[in-house]
Amino acid sequence: MDVNEQYFNNISERERAIFEGAITMGALFHQFVGTPVNTENAATLERSIKDAMELQPCIKKVEVVINKEILEKVKNEYSYVSLTGDMLDVKVVAEYGDRKAFIRLRYIEDLNYPLMYVERIE
Repeated sequence: MDVNEQYFNNISERERAIFEGAITMGALFHQFVGTPVNTENAATLERSIKDAMELQPCIKKVEVVINKEILEKVKNEYSYVSLTGDMLDVKVVAEYGDRKAFIRLRYIEDLNYPLMYVERIE
């Protein structure tokens, strides 16, 4: 019996796509928040996050943007800060079977919170 039949036979393709996207987003957030970042290494960190998360099962595409405006305001003797959720705008596309889940993480000013949510399902 394969893994999909043994462990995921109780959920739909739609639910599996959402699950995989959400697991990836959670891993991304908790693995990379706290990473030292500045304007010089932000693009490298964006690529590293993208490349690492695209290795996850069912993940077809990851887009990572670190808010450079926040980084440009850094004025301390070390010239870097720790990456925080409010700096991230991330899109993950997870695909399972015929379903795609578009998962998003972005800072929502009205909530004063970096929110992870399902943008849409196809």
